[in-house]
Amino acid sequence: MSFRLRVIALVMFIAVTAVGATAWLTLRQASREFDRTVTANAEQLSLITAELGDFARTRGGWDGVDDVVRRLSLHTGQRLRLTTTTGTVVADSDLLAGGPARGVTGPPLLVDPRPIWQPTPESITQSGFKIVLSAIAEYRVGLVNAACLAKAGVAVRMADLRMLGVQVPQPVAYSAATKTCEVQARAEGYGQIDRAHEADLQRCARLATGSVSCLQDTFAAAVADFAPAQLQVYVGAAEQAPRSLPVDSTLATAGIVAVAAAAVSWLLSRRVLRPIGALTAASRRVGDGDLAERVPVRGHDELAGLARSFNRMADSLQRSEELQRRMISDVAHELRTPLANLRGYLEALKDGVLPASPELFESLHDEAVLQQRIVDDLQDLALAEAGVLTYRRTGVDLDELVATCRTAHAAPAAAAGVDLRAAGGGPHRVHGDPDRLRQVVGNLIRNALAATPPGGTITLSTGTDGGAHLLRVADTGHGVTEADLPHLFDRFWRADQARGRAKPYTTGSGLGLAIARQILADHHGSIDVTSQVGVGTVFTVRLPAG
Repeated sequence: MSFRLRVIALVMFIAVTAVGATAWLTLRQASREFDRTVTANAEQLSLITAELGDFARTRGGWDGVDDVVRRLSLHTGQRLRLTTTTGTVVADSDLLAGGPARGVTGPPLLVDPRPIWQPTPESITQSGFKIVLSAIAEYRVGLVNAACLAKAGVAVRMADLRMLGVQVPQPVAYSAATKTCEVQARAEGYGQIDRAHEADLQRCARLATGSVSCLQDTFAAAVADFAPAQLQVYVGAAEQAPRSLPVDSTLATAGIVAVAAAAVSWLLSRRVLRPIGALTAASRRVGDGDLAERVPVRGHDELAGLARSFNRMADSLQRSEELQRRMISDVAHELRTPLANLRGYLEALKDGVLPASPELFESLHDEAVLQQRIVDDLQDLALAEAGVLTYRRTGVDLDELVATCRTAHAAPAAAAGVDLRAAGGGPHRVHGDPDRLRQVVGNLIRNALAATPPGGTITLSTGTDGGAHLLRVADTGHGVTEADLPHLFDRFWRADQARGRAKPYTTGSGLGLAIARQILADHHGSIDVTSQVGVGTVFTVRLPAG
């Protein structure tokens, strides 16, 4: 399967999975909301019937129910129509809100404010009918009293008269107004025992079985004459659509998202594969040896970053190739001329053209030693750059290192007529290989001796800069031009690009500074150089304090 098809398949899988999961979560959440809505509607219906029933019980009738209907409609968000059992409208929230009355929907709910008599142990006797008669009378007194209290603005609650087995309206708090209403209710005669139902109650009390239900039926028939009437309440309007789960819209949305994901994945694969194809072709040509190959860079995204990285890699390979060719050429040149000289002298000695002398043998020996040094330096540099050069690290005092190096090079300096000085200001300890660090300082001193004319000075000094210790090698030699400073650490580099060995800072193998920089890098240090033509040069070695 091609990469493009894999990308499309992967994106489609992710898209379909994400859309499916989102659709499932949406339907699940919608189902929960629907269930909560159904539950909320059941709670609303219970609230509506309960508050309407409580209103009639505590007011002694339905007068003033408009305010309750209006409040319940605003609270529940439902349209309410309250009617009698024969259909006469008592209150309608649409009309109360100033709008036209909409049609009703569904069966009505029954609101029955009439009390239910509950039997007591005392009432389950042949004389228990008297308790029921008292309950009827107290309930009638309570209704009249509740109506009076409502007009007076006194709050009323339903009180449970356990001895009589019935709940009757009573004032929440007693005052002069409540006393007046109660006296008025009893004075009008509503508190007298209703003798019309006494015979029916006595008959119920004499029954061996079924007396409780007979007493309850007789109680209900008795209070029906004066209790608030049963009403019906319609909840909702015919124009209101029932809630349902958004299955169709969810599936349609999922399909649209899936199609869009397929289109986007196709365009994305084209956008991704075009630069990848260019990189593949370019890498193939680089692998075939065309190190000048580059890829165009467009934009600032990850693919553009990949193209830039490829171009940097190609640049590095090309530079490495050029440096390798230059190094081979330099090594060949460095060895060709002295070896040719050695061969010429040896052939001349063999043919008897030149007489053998100690001076000639010493010169030939020095030339051989120099070639051996070039080979050794090349090996050290290769090992150092490969990271396999051996180091035996320990604590090193830079002041002691300076003193040791001054002593070792005092004789060559004196022979060259150069004053080699050492200046230290206390212990400057670092962690490193003392032999390799002496090799670095020795290379710097030899370069300084080659660049300093007789009568000049070379100063070795130490110091501290923040968390690093410094070692400086300063001379009063010829100096190096600003344009040549960046090339001082290149292999076999010479200021005039000539191949002689009499130029400043390029004596010996031509590898000393390159080796010194690599050794210091392996010690987590660095080397810098400043120079002024005709004044001198300063090499500064920086090593972390240890």
